[in-house]
Amino acid sequence: MRSSRLLRLAIPLMFIPLVAGACSSSKSSSSSATTAAPASGGTTASTAAPTTAAAKVSGTLNGSGSTFQAAYDQVAIQNFQQANPGATVNYQAKGSGAGQTDLQNAVVDFAGSDATVPAANVANFKGQLLYFPTVVAPITVSYNLPSVSSLQLSATTVAKIFAGKITNWNDPAIAADGNSGLPNLSITVVHRSDSSGTTQNFTDYLNKADPTDWTLGSSKTINWPGSTVAGNGNTGVASAIKGKSGAVGYVDFSDAKASGLVWAKIKNSAGNVVDATLAGASEAAAGATVSSALTYDPANSSGAQAYPITSETYIITYAKYSDAGKVALLKAFLSYILGPDGQNAASGVDFAPLPSSLDQQALAQINQITAG
Repeated sequence: MRSSRLLRLAIPLMFIPLVAGACSSSKSSSSSATTAAPASGGTTASTAAPTTAAAKVSGTLNGSGSTFQAAYDQVAIQNFQQANPGATVNYQAKGSGAGQTDLQNAVVDFAGSDATVPAANVANFKGQLLYFPTVVAPITVSYNLPSVSSLQLSATTVAKIFAGKITNWNDPAIAADGNSGLPNLSITVVHRSDSSGTTQNFTDYLNKADPTDWTLGSSKTINWPGSTVAGNGNTGVASAIKGKSGAVGYVDFSDAKASGLVWAKIKNSAGNVVDATLAGASEAAAGATVSSALTYDPANSSGAQAYPITSETYIITYAKYSDAGKVALLKAFLSYILGPDGQNAASGVDFAPLPSSLDQQALAQINQITAG
């Protein structure tokens, strides 16, 4: 467990910057066989070993984006490379917005993102986009109150805290949620400094659950109140929370656990107070409506035990690439992630697999990636 936690925290720093293309651009990287190298150089997490029998592929894929999915990606990449010694997959965790920009500019072959591309920006990409959901997980409301080991919050209270309308932990509204013994201590809200799918999904939840008190919108970037503190990536937010008594922020489940944070239980739309768990995230995902593009939104799902701040995450690709070898490698990588080995590996790094029906739809969509 200790080695797994160290691995997760190291991910954003471990990227080999090879230039890759997503279309017929001169930026396209070679798909010829390369010597496989671990994607991070770290210790392999305790997960299911790759067992899928398939034709071996070789070449190099480059991706960037979401820090939310990075811990899962790292394990998936290591296991995929073990099964395909001639393949190398590089992934730089630097935020969903940056990943989308990299894919738009054809400097990577795929983007990791917890949010869809804004409609106004789709035309700037160099071809049709495909969304491949991969795993699902909670976003925690993590806090630093050394004297408080248990906390439960309603959607209204969460919205007011992050909007800067509740500024002290002894506020009567927090006590009314079923909490006692809270200190007379100022609240410091911590949020992402980068363009973040985690931010978009967290604020999407606030928009749905309490649009009256949350008026700052839902986006990868938010105009936060001036009294707040920013951290880069999920690990940056986690670090800022740990370093400030009275701090509270939103952090993905995997990084919150790896950082040793504590988090609040949240009252869901069914009126039940639920913990951030993989089972709760799975119930939220199962209750979401899936679009024809395989995008979905599990936030504030209506399930009785659904964890309301649950986030989806995607690998975004183009439908066409100029290099047939690149296509074969990308399709093999996605087939691993969406196959039984990749999905079974999710829980080992604190993610839940996709609902079976969505997983099967995503697997079928892989055939839409072609060379041309």
